[in-house]
Amino acid sequence: MGRQATGTHPFYSLHRHGMLRVGSCTPIATVGDPAANADATIELARHGEQAGADLLVFPELNVTSYAIDDLHLQDAVIDATDAALARIVAASAKLRPVLLVGAALKRNGRLYNCAVAVARGRVLGVVPKQYLPNYREYYERRWFAPGLGLTGLNIDIAGQRVPFGTDLIFAAEDLPDFVFHAEICEDFWAPTPPSNEGALAGALILCNLSASNITIGKSRERQMLCESQSARTVSAYIYSAAGPGESTTDLAWDGQGMIYEFGESIAQSGRFDLATEITLADIDLERLRLERMRFPTFNDAAANAGHPETRFRRVTFAHAPDFADIGLKRPIRRFPFVPNTPEKLEEDCYEAFNIQVEGLRKRIAATSAKTLVIGVSGGLDSTHALIVAAKAMDRLQRPRSDILAFTMPGFATSDETKANAWALMRALGVTGDEIDIRPAARQMLTDMDHPFADGEPAYDVTFENVQAGLRTDYLFRLANQRGGFVIGTGDLSEMALGWCTYGVGDQMSHYAVNTGVPKTLIQYLIRWTVETGQFDAATGQVLTAILGTEISPELVPADADGKIQSTQDRIGPYELHDFFLHYTVRHGLRPSKIAFLAWHAWKDANAGHWPIDFPEDGRNQYDLATIAKWLELFLDRFFRTSQFKRSAIPNGPKVSSAGALSPRGDWRAPSDGTARPWIDELKAGLPET
Repeated sequence: MGRQATGTHPFYSLHRHGMLRVGSCTPIATVGDPAANADATIELARHGEQAGADLLVFPELNVTSYAIDDLHLQDAVIDATDAALARIVAASAKLRPVLLVGAALKRNGRLYNCAVAVARGRVLGVVPKQYLPNYREYYERRWFAPGLGLTGLNIDIAGQRVPFGTDLIFAAEDLPDFVFHAEICEDFWAPTPPSNEGALAGALILCNLSASNITIGKSRERQMLCESQSARTVSAYIYSAAGPGESTTDLAWDGQGMIYEFGESIAQSGRFDLATEITLADIDLERLRLERMRFPTFNDAAANAGHPETRFRRVTFAHAPDFADIGLKRPIRRFPFVPNTPEKLEEDCYEAFNIQVEGLRKRIAATSAKTLVIGVSGGLDSTHALIVAAKAMDRLQRPRSDILAFTMPGFATSDETKANAWALMRALGVTGDEIDIRPAARQMLTDMDHPFADGEPAYDVTFENVQAGLRTDYLFRLANQRGGFVIGTGDLSEMALGWCTYGVGDQMSHYAVNTGVPKTLIQYLIRWTVETGQFDAATGQVLTAILGTEISPELVPADADGKIQSTQDRIGPYELHDFFLHYTVRHGLRPSKIAFLAWHAWKDANAGHWPIDFPEDGRNQYDLATIAKWLELFLDRFFRTSQFKRSAIPNGPKVSSAGALSPRGDWRAPSDGTARPWIDELKAGLPET
């Protein structure tokens, strides 16, 4: 039985979004019995079909089983292997997945350890193992000939004459990014794995058919190699190791299956399971292709290697994608800027905080500044900038009193945030002061004939920016007066949305310590400083209180019901905007695909993958219409209305490898651009809601 198209909109299809479902298979082996092993292979292939798989990778020599020693050289086993392969090929005619199976095949008087690619009743090609281990427990040269140097050849198998050699990659005619390469076990451990050239020749998927007996620590070694190879070659790497049923004369087998994508583990099998298993995951081929396009070193390596695509034979096949809605088998992190394991979170917070501290420390030392000047509102961004400044002064062995911190209440400043600001300044031991900007703001509004000056509740953008501009103007003049420089507090998320006042406003400073840190990560950084004791207990208590404060610019007074101005009510949830930002800047994905990923991450309270102990608001859910609404706003603000602000941002440290928005760094774009291509693509790609 094959998958049936459900008639759903192409938006819900993996193939529409450049994704492919792959599986690492662990059949139960029957030692030296190709017929039984063919049954197990066909059965798993049928399960893969029902699960919507496009490509299934089996272990090394799974048709014969690996650990049969001299039985490999018995004609009875060799003949049975040929017959078993013919059965597998015949069964594949009614199955969707491409199969990569392992078998020992004879050619020209020699026996080769091979990967056999099979699709829709056709043998696409046969790839022999290049590096044969012959040390410690391995004796493969006793039975097999190495495939090194074998190119441009053919082999007869299952009644078909097919390409044979180490110069093969396989490509779907109707899914341009579905291109894969096969290597076998020890090839992976070689100093120059064959998959290096396979990737440089254009394969986005690298497959390893492995036996690899298990010893203590070997699982970690395999993971390290998969992680490294997929990262170095900008690829997906599928690994399948032999499992239950293999002979345990002197060895044991754990059946480890792994799927990695660009250095990240996407799926891991169970180990030592006494059952057949397919480890399935959806890999993002479009993302990998785009990554290679923006990574010129990859092309340089291909050129330096003599352009391997000219030496490889590309075997094509029709895959016929059906655009069925089969869900998504892939972890989608709701918070891509925030690691989702405690260990990685600890490490990233340590690095991010210290990157900021070291960047600021160097700027202080380079300018010989007598003081640092900062505005403290009691909100997240200024709080984080202030604690970075405090730690930088500690590292310079200078008193924190050289930090001049000012709270500058305006027309909508709440008692809570003002109290938090003062509590933080006192706890840190900085020099605190207060400047009430309301008289100056009122005078400016009066001079401008603004209706607010006549008592009208006219809370327009002018009303807001008069306050924001005055605060920054005071800070710059205070820095002039007191031999210091102004620390900027705006974060990466605000710069992406242009949610800052241009010129003499919060967009400007002498050094912007938060400009590389997204809003969702700042919450964690502050929490990390508390949990790791970066400051004393009193400071920790204040920081914890600030974490619970509503995100607000506090520029417009509360309404009649006491509701304060909410940033996220106005421009949308930062948790969504950080998601959009990551996939737009770091990966360059189409908006409809970003919506597809966001929908899978946020469509219900249990969807997505979030870090341990993320605040309760991180467990929100959004339907597709809501995601599309805020994504369209993000695209308009990011591409059309706010680039001119980013073109003039001050210096600040890049923190995340996911990118920064400095015109001197990761992001260069015209200030006079349009968002039309992105918004048009989004609307065209979405189903009607």
